[in-house]
Amino acid sequence: MKTNTIDTIAEKILAGGRIGREEAEVLWREAPLSLLGRLASEMKRRKSGDAVYYNRNFHIEPTNICVFNCRFCSYRRGAGDPDAWNHSLAEIEQLVEARRNSGVTEVHIVGGVHPDHDIHFYAEMIRTVKRLLPDVAVKAYTAIELAYMIDKAGMSYEEGLTLLRDAGLQAIPGGGAEIFDEELRRQICPEKGDAQVWLSLHRTAHRLGIRSNATMLYGHVETIPQRIDHLDRLRTLQDETGGFDAFIPLKFRRSGNRLGEGREEVPVTEDMRTLAMSRLYLDNFPHIKAYWVMYGKQTAEMALAFGADDMDGTIDDSTKIYSMAGAEQKPRLTVEEMKAMAASAGLRAVERDTFYHEVVR
Repeated sequence: MKTNTIDTIAEKILAGGRIGREEAEVLWREAPLSLLGRLASEMKRRKSGDAVYYNRNFHIEPTNICVFNCRFCSYRRGAGDPDAWNHSLAEIEQLVEARRNSGVTEVHIVGGVHPDHDIHFYAEMIRTVKRLLPDVAVKAYTAIELAYMIDKAGMSYEEGLTLLRDAGLQAIPGGGAEIFDEELRRQICPEKGDAQVWLSLHRTAHRLGIRSNATMLYGHVETIPQRIDHLDRLRTLQDETGGFDAFIPLKFRRSGNRLGEGREEVPVTEDMRTLAMSRLYLDNFPHIKAYWVMYGKQTAEMALAFGADDMDGTIDDSTKIYSMAGAEQKPRLTVEEMKAMAASAGLRAVERDTFYHEVVR
């Protein structure tokens, strides 16, 4: 007798039970999208009620010069390329100065892994931001960036993260996770640190009191079991540390990279299925983010009916990572637009800080 039917799995979820890998695969392959939406929306309401979170933020992307050359990346450039940039600390200061009176609560810093910059350069970058915006949280550097700069300095992860924390680092974004499956990583990003590097870096950060997010790059050559394996490793680490605030499924965009040649992007229905399954499987993650810069505004709004409870922030046209891959070209959302998107889904927009405390103005 088959026990893992769609109905029995749905009943288990509604009763507050945790699903396993086999049950997740049944849902992912066979469940009607409408059912996944209902289940994910119910779990979202248990986590955050009728709230949809957003923040006022901007990005700093110090450089797109990178020692790695991942097949899915449209952002990376080599030194000397006419589209490459490498901001000095003085230029970083100017970028921050321009937004001093904008009401932002978070600065998000990610970029390429530049061969010439060391951990002290990146620590000084954080100090520059905090000097100009002392009340703003700095969420900075993916695990891959951090591992490179810390290894280069001959430090342990704990030593390097402590140095950066003392400089003002308060949180880590979730980038660089891609898909954890080792064989797949050898196909799409063979030079980049493996899954254990990413997981160990975040585990150490959590131990030091540094919160973080997590991501998954989906919609390229990965399989459903590989997606579930990725989510399972994240859920296991969250059981151990409790240090993740949000999970962000990142859709592979095909423009401007080698992996996208001759390949179509997955349809919006698969985006919604992935969001819903992420909400259902990651039962110990407080929040699921629909990153509107990557999805586009309409799809991000739709995601609010499939378990997402966070749309990220106002951005203010400060990131090129996804626009260079064919997504939103001048990413900027107003607070009024955020509120309208939430209202259209029958939900309530709540401004948050980096750590999901409500901001009252």
